[in-house]
Amino acid sequence: MLNKLREKIITEAQVFGEIVKIDHFLNHQIDTQLLDEVGVDIAKEFPNATKILTIETSGIAFASSVARTLDYLPLVFAKKVESSITTGEYYLSKTYSFTKKREYSVRVDKRFISENDKVLIVDDFLANGEAASSLIDIVNQAGAEVVGIGIVVEKGFQKGRKVLEEKGHKVYSCSIIERVENGQVYMK
Repeated sequence: MLNKLREKIITEAQVFGEIVKIDHFLNHQIDTQLLDEVGVDIAKEFPNATKILTIETSGIAFASSVARTLDYLPLVFAKKVESSITTGEYYLSKTYSFTKKREYSVRVDKRFISENDKVLIVDDFLANGEAASSLIDIVNQAGAEVVGIGIVVEKGFQKGRKVLEEKGHKVYSCSIIERVENGQVYMK
């Protein structure tokens, strides 16, 4: 786990119920030194990946850092679509956004993931495991292998890790929030 990330979350996070807002260094404005450290931290856990998969938009920067660290692996991101009607050949899955409280579909062009790929899924947050589960579904549709799931910030008090591990996947998180209480973040 990354101590710098842990300390930044403890000292700088804004808490709104179960929402932990750290967009000033994680996903709206990015601390680029931290970005590089996250890339190295996640990459060391999954050296056998051949492709990186994330979901737009917040996961792209961190997935890119992991891809660079792993000798510039190809990075694919699932695009959010408003409906399941698409043109072209796509893998399609539905997901639910904990933050936005709505369901939407995500898609990946079939040209970009094949049955020969060993896919590492990377995302900025893990709450209930919805986004990662939809990406697992896409990898499974392609007949590829999920080698693991790399997360920047996990909300350990929510069910995401359990859901993903029950599906047989290795989950690695750079930081884990144990609980949020009275506007304060407590880390593992």
